[in-house]
Amino acid sequence: MRVEADRARCVASGQCVMTAPEVFDQSEEDGKVVVLDATPAPPVRGRARQAAAMCPGAAISVPQEPAEPLEPADR
Repeated sequence: MRVEADRARCVASGQCVMTAPEVFDQSEEDGKVVVLDATPAPPVRGRARQAAAMCPGAAISVPQEPAEPLEPADR
């Protein structure tokens, strides 16, 4: 999982920071999103996805990584 942010789309609402403060912060200069941890640990990933879903500017994305291929079963 990799968290990405498009600062040009950010409207500086701060929803991401309130939802996942371990992952996001706001710039002191313009209030726009800053990604603190682009590869958050598993316990935080759900909140990062929730922040992306709640973002009013759709500035945050959490692209879904393809599932790892299954190992063939021993025959």
